[in-house]
Amino acid sequence: MFTVDGNRLIREYDGEKMWIEPWGKDSLRVRSTELTTIEEEDWALLPQHDNKAEIAIDEDKATIVNGKIKAVVSSEAAGKTIFYNQKGDILLQEYVRNRKNLKEFTSALKIDAREFKANLGGDFRLTQRFESDPEEKLFGMGQYQQPFLDLKNCTLELAQRNSQASVPFALSSLGYGFLWNNPAIGQVTFGKNITEWTAVSTKQLDYWITAGDSPAEIEEAYARATGTVPMMPEYGLGFWQCKLRYQTQEELLEVAREYKKRELPIDVIVVDYFHWPTQGDWRFDTDYWPDPEGMVKELKEMGIELMVSVWPTVDKKSENYQEMLQKGYLTRAEKGIRITHDFLGNTVYFDPTHPGARAFIWKKAKQNYYDKGITIFWLDEAEPEYNVYDFENYRYHIGSNAQVGNIYPLMFSRAFYDGMKQEGQKEIVNLVRCAWAGSQRYGALVWSGDIDSSFASLRNQFNTGLNMGIAGIPWWTTDIGGFQGAWTDDPDFRECIIRWFQYGAFCPVFRLHGDREPHQEPLGEIGGGLCPSGAANEVWSYGEEAYHIFRKYMHMRERLRPYIRDLMKEAHEKGTPVMRPLFYDFAADKEAWNIEDAYMFGPKLLVAPVLHEDQRNRTVYLPEGEAWTNAHTGESFEGGQYIDCPASLETIPLFLRGDASLPIKE
Repeated sequence: MFTVDGNRLIREYDGEKMWIEPWGKDSLRVRSTELTTIEEEDWALLPQHDNKAEIAIDEDKATIVNGKIKAVVSSEAAGKTIFYNQKGDILLQEYVRNRKNLKEFTSALKIDAREFKANLGGDFRLTQRFESDPEEKLFGMGQYQQPFLDLKNCTLELAQRNSQASVPFALSSLGYGFLWNNPAIGQVTFGKNITEWTAVSTKQLDYWITAGDSPAEIEEAYARATGTVPMMPEYGLGFWQCKLRYQTQEELLEVAREYKKRELPIDVIVVDYFHWPTQGDWRFDTDYWPDPEGMVKELKEMGIELMVSVWPTVDKKSENYQEMLQKGYLTRAEKGIRITHDFLGNTVYFDPTHPGARAFIWKKAKQNYYDKGITIFWLDEAEPEYNVYDFENYRYHIGSNAQVGNIYPLMFSRAFYDGMKQEGQKEIVNLVRCAWAGSQRYGALVWSGDIDSSFASLRNQFNTGLNMGIAGIPWWTTDIGGFQGAWTDDPDFRECIIRWFQYGAFCPVFRLHGDREPHQEPLGEIGGGLCPSGAANEVWSYGEEAYHIFRKYMHMRERLRPYIRDLMKEAHEKGTPVMRPLFYDFAADKEAWNIEDAYMFGPKLLVAPVLHEDQRNRTVYLPEGEAWTNAHTGESFEGGQYIDCPASLETIPLFLRGDASLPIKE
């Protein structure tokens, strides 16, 4: 049943073929299928070289060791696999409940660890089961709109939706990291009694596991396996101004001029959607944006970069629709009318899994934006946001959506990254509304989508941002204030956006956006005049009290620019999350693993945002082993304790670690 091919352990039994091989330091990749061959597609993983492993085959088992991780596969019919660290502790073991393992634990349930159930057409519905340790804590997996940082006992859909990004990497408190290297639609349950991964349609099992002595060691191994972000451009460190939506070139320029007049720091301003004649034209409507080159020139003279929204939707009336249809560059529908999105037009999503389609959209973007001086893009609708999330009803160039759909946002990011890199640009960042494992290496800055404007929503974003960082996506942001459901003159919302703005100043990217009420009317009935606009959303739009506080944190962010630049360099070089849970820096402190309302912004600064309305005081846990200083008052505290901390409306609690010195105060 066992053979060795180079550094690969192979097990074959009754139609199943399984490969286990080293894939980077202290890491193993596992693949299995009941088809005749295992496919070589790497998906999220990067090719690894100079992999070496120790492989031994005995009468009752086979063992493969790569540094700190060891896999032992039983020779019995079930072929149960157990993973150990270098100390001999079990990290993860398969869940088997049948009579095939007579030497271990027998059961009449007839449940296998690796279950391939045939689908009509020749592929499988796959289920992979592992034993569950009830005391384990799990983090990562991307962004899910729910209030839990620790994902143990959660069920997560492995699918992309507006405000949901499935990035299937989990970091365990037991000392391992696990990547489900499969872009199929599915589900994972981190149950108290079982861990169960499923894919609704796939050809094979594929996962990657690494062992490490600290969360940082695990995270860095994962980054080596899947890639790191480029170096963040300088304009990514400051403040970004955005709203739904500036309707004309002159309106946008007037806002930019006002920021400079008020001597407010600003790095980026944004042209949102429906600045085009028709979806899929990927160019400015010159009735409302008559001189893009002149606009870019004036903004650059003010030290401001222009970011432009690009949607993947192609209207059937677009000048590009027929050519893209003929060349197979559009998403297909398995049944029904070929309309995948119908917002202000009957549209079909372009297919970024097709190399020709990626080249086509970049050619249009280069001609109409990049060559005019625009070097940063907003890749919206990147899940993509189907009108109906019937995942099984869509097909791409490389396979059905059910089999490969989660890779769509990665390929959308890749289309622009590859084009920009070909032009010689090195520091590439594009704002994108979704991601999958590996998206980071294509310059993906993910934001959390069209979320509610409320404190409850803010609390969800708090854990989402931290889990995205652990999932390998260190560039992350939110719409400060949330996207929808807020009136600019509502006193309750003004409190919410103040607290959100304070938190946003300590996110990887500091960006104000939202669809505020009351709406402004459309300027026309076609092209760039077709879409309405939200109310004003500049920092002076929420009254003098809010403006005073916003200005304070904008200047604080500016003073922290050298520190943030160092954090971005670490993310680029090692994959280190810019913002991370307390346990990342204080893994030996057991209480740090329980904290879900504070985080580290880099190694020196603990951030404890105010996440509830009317709160003017909050409890903060300070990790043990360090002294901590209140960055606002200078008061010092020993670590390993909870303290009561004042939090006036102007103040987000901030604590400096040890002898760290950061310019929090002017």
